[in-house]
Amino acid sequence: MKNVKKVIALEARLKKCKNVVTLGVQPNFSNYSRREADLIRNAEKIYYPSTFYAELFDAVGKKTFPSYHNYKCVQDKIKQTALFNLLEIPHPRTRVFYGKRQKASICEHFQFPFIGKIPRGSAMGRGVYLIRNREDLESYISRTNAAYIQEYLPSDRDIRVVVIGDRVVHAYWRIAPPGEFRSNVAVGATISLDPVPKKVLDLALDTAQRCRWDDVGIDIIKHDKNLYVLEANMKFGKEGFRKAGIDYIKLMESMIENGQI
Repeated sequence: MKNVKKVIALEARLKKCKNVVTLGVQPNFSNYSRREADLIRNAEKIYYPSTFYAELFDAVGKKTFPSYHNYKCVQDKIKQTALFNLLEIPHPRTRVFYGKRQKASICEHFQFPFIGKIPRGSAMGRGVYLIRNREDLESYISRTNAAYIQEYLPSDRDIRVVVIGDRVVHAYWRIAPPGEFRSNVAVGATISLDPVPKKVLDLALDTAQRCRWDDVGIDIIKHDKNLYVLEANMKFGKEGFRKAGIDYIKLMESMIENGQI
């Protein structure tokens, strides 16, 4: 990495990259030193700017990685579902219910069992519930203002496809532990590096490109011979990379150096 021009990042995701200077995310722009502020102003692109600064940089026309479109949908399942429906991307049937009157009608639209999710801010399998009866439903409703309800498509595994820039950099299966309906590694799922079908990779890349996401883990499930995009994760974990022997930091250093991101 000698004599390689360094890029500027705010969030710490690339802190270990040798060609990245990480400045941190300050709650006030005025908290940055004069030198730091000038580095930000003069940078052609800012890497991992945070949701707050991504919006500001987009407003003034400064490029970021990931794109502002990534940040608009971070941990927001409601926006993701609306976008999938708008673009006719295959996605489990999902509805959002607000207020007591709408929530009281959930069982008119879905039959038990179905899935309830905390629609904003949840990740790694947290905030996802298999709702088998009215007692489960009442318990779930008490936890969230907006009820995000999704049809249950039984499967013991899903596929995580990671898209960075304009290409798929990794894909792997996540197999749920016995008795668990979720296939998140954080809840005990195991990673399998068995080959992922090309049609799955194509669906993930098409989804990322049409949604204008350039740093994302797309979760896909196969049910009754059909493929469905479950959701997008902009803060995906690295365990799948480690399992495959992929050095994520070196990958990102290379993609930055080669102008791929």
